[in-house]
Amino acid sequence: MTEGGLGTTLLSHENIDLPDFAHFPLLLTEEGRATLARFFEPYLELAERYRVGMILDTPTWRANVDWGAKLGYEADALAEVNRMAVGFLDELRHRHARPGLPLVVNGVIGPRGDGYTAESAMTAEQAPAYHRPQVEVFRGSEADMVSALTLTFVDEAIGIAIAARDAKVPVAISFTLGTDGRLPSGQTLGSAIEEMDAVTNASPAYYMINCAHPLHFEPVLAGGADWLARIRGIRANASTKSHSELDAASDLDIGDPHDLGRRYATLRSQLPNLTVLGGCCGTNYRHIAAICEACL
Repeated sequence: MTEGGLGTTLLSHENIDLPDFAHFPLLLTEEGRATLARFFEPYLELAERYRVGMILDTPTWRANVDWGAKLGYEADALAEVNRMAVGFLDELRHRHARPGLPLVVNGVIGPRGDGYTAESAMTAEQAPAYHRPQVEVFRGSEADMVSALTLTFVDEAIGIAIAARDAKVPVAISFTLGTDGRLPSGQTLGSAIEEMDAVTNASPAYYMINCAHPLHFEPVLAGGADWLARIRGIRANASTKSHSELDAASDLDIGDPHDLGRRYATLRSQLPNLTVLGGCCGTNYRHIAAICEACL
């Protein structure tokens, strides 16, 4: 399992202001680290209760060059905060270590753009250099792997996969999908996975879908195509609303946790290798508990 939606939980349940939706500044204060620990603790308890492993994601989705600069962080400060994020989760992992409870520390890489539109486009040749500094920091840390979340176009995803391959770090690639089941760039999910595997010699460890409700992407998973076997993770939204509707909403839509759990159970019958189950926007520990209950 993974955790649910960190950002939406901090905003709606902890009433914490997140400039540019960045989570990593919380690592710089004792109060912020305590807030992050409170967020992760219920998920670690769920992992122990249901006897499943957990992937612990660093709060570094915005800790890259462009977003860091908006928040006043230069390269050295960004590198340090990425290292701090891994250290924070590694310490949490050791506190919760139990026999038979695998805990994986995962260095999270976010997109250069906002994660919901195909802006800030880079070529597959430019993207490795842009994302390499963050990958290199994670390589030199206690992180076990890296994941690139909310990617909106395939060239940036290819670049991250190349940077991780060159650094010899396992990488998972996760695409944002719209209500039509396509990437924000308009490319189909199957085409994106096939293109990536062809260009990178299938270097990503696996692929994931994030930031969309299963209702939006269930139809594109029908048919039994070969690329479906490359999808190992789902981190769905709680709400069935589109990204623009969620942005305009005044209240957090948490959807129906039990319905979401049942949909995950159905997805496991469609995706033969689906083993990483978690949440994205609007989800919390209730959703992850419902997913565990439905799937186990």
